Amino acid sequence: MLNAVYLFSNLTLLGFAPFRQYVVNPSWEAAKGLKMAGLGLGIDVHIMEIPVSYANSQEVLDDIWQTMTPKVVIHLGIAPGSKGITLEQTGKNHCYKDRDVSGLFPVHHYCIEGGPGQLDSIIDMRSLSKNLKNMGLDVIYSRDAGSYLCDFVYYYSLYHGQGKAALIHVPASGSLASPERLVPQLQTIIHALIRQLGSSAHTSSEYVDSTQVENILHKTQSCHVDHIMEIQ
Repeated sequence: MLNAVYLFSNLTLLGFAPFRQYVVNPSWEAAKGLKMAGLGLGIDVHIMEIPVSYANSQEVLDDIWQTMTPKVVIHLGIAPGSKGITLEQTGKNHCYKDRDVSGLFPVHHYCIEGGPGQLDSIIDMRSLSKNLKNMGLDVIYSRDAGSYLCDFVYYYSLYHGQGKAALIHVPASGSLASPERLVPQLQTIIHALIRQLGSSAHTSSEYVDSTQVENILHKTQSCHVDHIMEIQ
């Protein structure tokens, strides 16, 4: 069978700009690190910094979904207090009451007026996290991405991308927050994620099994290199 990874000639990866006390945002540093290290297998990584602004982030995402037509958009955000990487399954449409860097929040606290209450990624994050844990990666499965910009942009991408989006929360501080620690683990996670999407497109099985993930890990290593109270 054709290696499903090759279905993705390019990938869009988004990190957040600085906000509050985070004058250097680990999510953006990780995105830049992944761009520099690459994903191998002929995949071109496009990165973009998302402003911590409800209105401005929507403008950036509109441009991405309307002009780039990506197969999948991967959002990176930080989770203060977390010591591991979190894979988020769900984005919520409501409860955005915290002010952004401009001091604003959405009218009526909705991401999209009239949209569904929540949306799930087409990626089975539970299965993905289970497989990655079996490989020794310290990942967490979550269905609650908080109530700030991370969850807001995730829902927006899920809505406009018909579920073809992912949100990965990384620690905001500590040794794992450094690109040197994060990038190799994110390479493995993203390759497994892509493999799962490709597998669902080419077989009757929607999700990747552990053997397939291990194959991707081997290839990744050869080219090596907010779950928060408020999420960014």
